Amino acid sequence: MLKTPSPTATAASGHAEGVSNDEFRAALSRLAAGVVLVTAQEPPLDPDDPDAPGMEDVGMTATAFMSVSLEPPLVMVSLRTGSRMDDLLDEQPRWAVSVLTESQRHIAGRFAMKGRISDRLLFEDIPCTRGEASGAPLVGGALATLECHTEQRVQAGDHTLVIGRVLTAHVPSAEGGPLLYFRGRYRQLG
Repeated sequence: MLKTPSPTATAASGHAEGVSNDEFRAALSRLAAGVVLVTAQEPPLDPDDPDAPGMEDVGMTATAFMSVSLEPPLVMVSLRTGSRMDDLLDEQPRWAVSVLTESQRHIAGRFAMKGRISDRLLFEDIPCTRGEASGAPLVGGALATLECHTEQRVQAGDHTLVIGRVLTAHVPSAEGGPLLYFRGRYRQLG
């Protein structure tokens, strides 16, 4: 009798048999996603050394961000395991999210670059306010800003799902539509 693999059989790569990385990426690139900037403050490397650099702002562009619950208010962001932001949010429980507008594409591009310059320079000319609950930068002109406290971290394949309780949520009077990510490019509605 000839055995056929079950539809859920997993290949050595971790994908179901017959699904390549390229096919998976192509299929999911058809899902439009909002673009956010996740920010946090990195504690000083050596708090006992008065000459050591102080708190440093860190930012990362994310498209895998979503609402999880209304009661209590929870959101989730997916971070590549072992990334700088994943490591930071493992130590720093408070972080922030700025929902970017279509006119803030340059901010998304800056914080998504590989091999980028220091975050200090990336934040230099971006209007930000400091979050009251997290101390993290909140982008001026964003469609919405949230400050969060990590409730749970879940390992999922090569990513960490960070679930945060929303501590503050503000909707400034920002004009314009949301910045979207679709088919590998930043887009806008309409």
